[in-house]
Amino acid sequence: MAEIKDPENTIIIELKGGKVVIELLKDVAPLHCERMKTLARNGEYDNVCFHRVIDGFMAQTGDVEHGDMEEGFNLHRAGTGGSSLPDVKAEFSKLPHDRGTLGAARSSNPNSANSQFFINFKDNHFLNGQYTVYGRVIEGMAHVDAITRGEPPANPDRMISVKVAADA
Repeated sequence: MAEIKDPENTIIIELKGGKVVIELLKDVAPLHCERMKTLARNGEYDNVCFHRVIDGFMAQTGDVEHGDMEEGFNLHRAGTGGSSLPDVKAEFSKLPHDRGTLGAARSSNPNSANSQFFINFKDNHFLNGQYTVYGRVIEGMAHVDAITRGEPPANPDRMISVKVAADA
C-alpha cells in the first residue's frame, strides 16, 4: 500500500480489481476536497457507476443521484445529477491535468461542480485552467486503467466503496 502521509485527506476507492488511493490536494482546492470527503463519509459514492469512460481520455463517475447501481438504476440518466448539497465554486489552479489526476466534472457553468469527478487516463492539458484539479492517484492506477469503456458502458464498473483513509 502507498504511504499515506495525511489520512484525513486521502481517499480509498474500492474497485472490482482492487484499491485506488487518491491524495486530495486540500491546499489547492479545499472546497472540492471537503465535498468529496463529506460524500464519502455519508456513503453516497458507494455503488455509484462509472457512466462515461472514454479510452485515452478519462473515467467519469460520482453521480450520486442517478448512478447508484442498486435500486432504481437508470444508466441513461447517470451523469445528469449531483448530490443534495449546493454546487461548489470553481477552484482553478496552475496544476495540469496529468495522468492520474482527479478533476471536478461540471456543466458549462464553471461553478457547477457538485459530486461528479473524473480520473485522467493520460495527460489532458487541454483541460488546464477549465476544470478544477483536486487530487491525484498515488496507488492503483492499473485498476483505473481497467475500468470498462463506454458512454455509457453497457455493463458499467462501479465504485464498490469510497472511504476517507482516516476512517478506514
